Amino acid sequence: MAETTKFELVSPERLVLSRDVEMVVVPGTEGYFGVLPRHAPMISTLAAGVIDIHEGGAVVDRIFVAGGFAEVTETRCTVLAEEATRLSEVDVAATEKAIADDRDVLKDTTDPVERGKLEDRVRAREAMLEAKRRAAA
Repeated sequence: MAETTKFELVSPERLVLSRDVEMVVVPGTEGYFGVLPRHAPMISTLAAGVIDIHEGGAVVDRIFVAGGFAEVTETRCTVLAEEATRLSEVDVAATEKAIADDRDVLKDTTDPVERGKLEDRVRAREAMLEAKRRAAA
């Protein structure tokens, strides 16, 4: 039996996933990094991207995250994600509509804080669509 590490993915709404995995690949802001059992302890901020969960030498699950933090210890990888959606559950049409709606609101928004939030949300949704398209290819 292959050695495993505990992987937990938490979003603001819920515990998304908690299971033992052989490896997890996480989108850090400095680049993607892989976590195996006995990994050196570290903390990283996350970029919008896809977490790949590996078991049996293959990717068994792909989850899009829109930023957050990852904490890695020798026995565990915990991801606190701002948003987390399985790629298989991404609705392309709904996401495209949400992007268009946010861009419409953005045209009339003058508050710099609100503009920043909307721009971040548009970028995250665009990254989600790109990840979904790559996964389908």
